[in-house]
Parts: sequence; structure tokens; C-alpha cells
Amino acid sequence: MTKGPEARGEIPEPHAAFLNPALERLQRDPRLVGVAAGGSYLAGSLDEFSDLDLLIAVEPDAYESVSGERAQIAADLGPLLAAFTGEHVGEPRLLICLYGPPLLHVDLKFIRLEAAAVRVEDAAVLWERDGRLSEAMRQAPARYPLPNLQWIEDRFWIWIHYGAAKVGRGELFEAIDFLGFLRSRVLGPLSLLARGARPDGVRRVEFLAPDLAEAMRSTVAQYDAASCASSLRAAARLYGRLRSDLASQDLRVNALAQAAALAYLGQIEGRFGSAAATGDPS
Repeated sequence: MTKGPEARGEIPEPHAAFLNPALERLQRDPRLVGVAAGGSYLAGSLDEFSDLDLLIAVEPDAYESVSGERAQIAADLGPLLAAFTGEHVGEPRLLICLYGPPLLHVDLKFIRLEAAAVRVEDAAVLWERDGRLSEAMRQAPARYPLPNLQWIEDRFWIWIHYGAAKVGRGELFEAIDFLGFLRSRVLGPLSLLARGARPDGVRRVEFLAPDLAEAMRSTVAQYDAASCASSLRAAARLYGRLRSDLASQDLRVNALAQAAALAYLGQIEGRFGSAAATGDPS
């Protein structure tokens, strides 16, 4: 059964031009059970800059053979320019593809049929055999992993000290990269969560949490020690704001580590004449 991309309304022409014939080609492979689309397609927010995120369910006894032929399957779907697997994001089942022209980024995630029960979102089924993909997805609800605020609190002040030490030593590229880590792992997810959105790094934070994204601008450092130190202070301040907004009574705040890390950051700020405020983020 093919449900087709029209199930989510209008999609950009390059996406539709790829998706329609790709679905027809995938249906011809008897080892495949169904195809579903997630990400921006699922949210109804596909635009010219969006990727296509496709989940391809495979007959369990054919998974190994299909996995070994992923590159060829991808090449059969359109003008494939390059592709690589997703081990760097912890997802070796993923094949990340670039097609074109026109250039189009397509993620093809090949899974065993039964694995569709374990997922972060209820992808839109575009095609399936005998309703089997939908049935597999009904076996368990989708669960997107939420940030663990205690896990973050237990680490955050060590992280602040680490970043300040990098600034003090003059490892500014390390410090700048580290601030990016804090945004993607802490500040972005918590900002999105605070505004009722899916805590997916910093994706679309400018649109889904604009007030907090504005505060996050101060965590973007220039290649300058004072700027890096000031950005670390801004990161600590924003974290304190988010922690206050999101924390339950069960959260164990490490006040001693917080005070010590912020005092150390203050020393580093003093060395480089940072103009950052030194108030406690809580």
C-alpha cells in the first residue's frame, strides 16, 4: 500500500521529484516491508533547506543482505553524488546521502522490521506491505529521550572549570569548541524543553525558543580570551535560568561546586579584563 508524500501536504519540488520515484523503486524489492518519513516531513515544515529522513523497514531474515547493499540501493534511487554511514552519530544503520543536481540531502535508515517499535517519533508511513510497518510501530509508543537534569547538574560545574582552564592556558579554539558543546548538549535542549519543543540540540531554537536563543547569543565567543571567558559566564547564567525553570524538588544542586567553579572563572576573567558580570547564575 502506498500512501504517498501528499499525505503531509505540499513539499518542495526537489523533494517530491526524488521521493515519488524512490518509493516506486523501493517497492520492487521484495526484501523491503515499508518506508516512513520523519523529521521535517513529519512536522509539515519541509522547505528548500530541509533533509529527507526516510526509515526503510526490512524483512528480518533479509536484513544482512540489504545492509550489505545499502550503497547500491541508494544509488538506484537517484543521482547519488556521495554517501557514508552514520557511526559518527552512533547510528551505523544510517546511510547519509547527497543527491543531485539539484542537491538534496537524504538520510536512509535501514532497520529490521521489528526495530520499528523502538523509535523517537511516529514517522509517517509512505508505503508498506499489508500494514506490517504500521503494526510494528504499534507495538510500543515513540519515546524521544529527554535531558536528565540531574545528570547535567552533576557535570556542569566541572565543565565550567574545564572551559575556564582552557581560556586561562590560551587554548581558545578548545574553549570555543567547548562552548559549542555546552550549547548542543545543555543549553539548546533545555531551552527547547522549556518552551515545550523537542529537545533536539539547538535545532530550530531560533524559531521555537526565540527569547532563549537571544540569551544564547552571548555564549558565542570570538577568538579572544576575554570573549571566551565572558561567553562561559553567559553559559553559566543561562543554565542557572533554565535549571530554575525546569528543576523539580528532587534536583540536588551542587552549590559548593557551583561557587568554586564560578570563583575560578572570575579569576580567569580578571586576568583578561573580561567585562562579564560575575553574578551567581542561580
